[in-house]
Amino acid sequence: MKAIELKHPLIEHKLAILRDEKTGTKEFRELIKEIAMFLCYEAMKNVSLEKVTIKTPIKEMKTAKLNEDKYAFVPILRAGLGMLDGVITVVPNAKIGHIGMYRDEETFKPVNYFYKVPKGIEKREVFLLDPMLATGGSAIDAIDLLKENGVKKINFLCIIAAPEGIKVVEEKHPDVQIYCAHIDEKLNENKYIVPGLGDAGDRIFGTK
Repeated sequence: MKAIELKHPLIEHKLAILRDEKTGTKEFRELIKEIAMFLCYEAMKNVSLEKVTIKTPIKEMKTAKLNEDKYAFVPILRAGLGMLDGVITVVPNAKIGHIGMYRDEETFKPVNYFYKVPKGIEKREVFLLDPMLATGGSAIDAIDLLKENGVKKINFLCIIAAPEGIKVVEEKHPDVQIYCAHIDEKLNENKYIVPGLGDAGDRIFGTK
């Protein structure tokens, strides 16, 4: 499935502030949360609703509601945590899992160190969260772990994506839909996205 890129003036505006090296930690976190909300809206526009009957102050009516228990959000630690507040604002009763990974600075490959997901994860539609899709290594490893645990429906939500990362995820997991706020130019020799926004984890948590 072809990656879906959000194209909207508000997204472009918020990304311009997010990318700016002068943007401080507080504002950076708030922007990550806001853009994650937009991504969640887009990713859930085709979900099915369940028919219910309710009573308004005026009359009884038939309508439809989301069964939030059918969904799970799984951030890739640690940067993915920055997106979590945004998506649970949209679907507050979704279950939450965590996958811990970090990038080996010599090999540029992801190292897995933590995996904890809700019971019955295989029955839920999962939204995997990571602000940056660079080489695609972490995304592929996280998707592999979820599929090994029986998950059938996975979406990948990110803020910035590199064409190289999109390509490898689509090749390895063509059934996973990617949603991103912007597709950037390329990866540099250090495997950072260009123009990107630097290290999302460091900017979210103020560690550099």
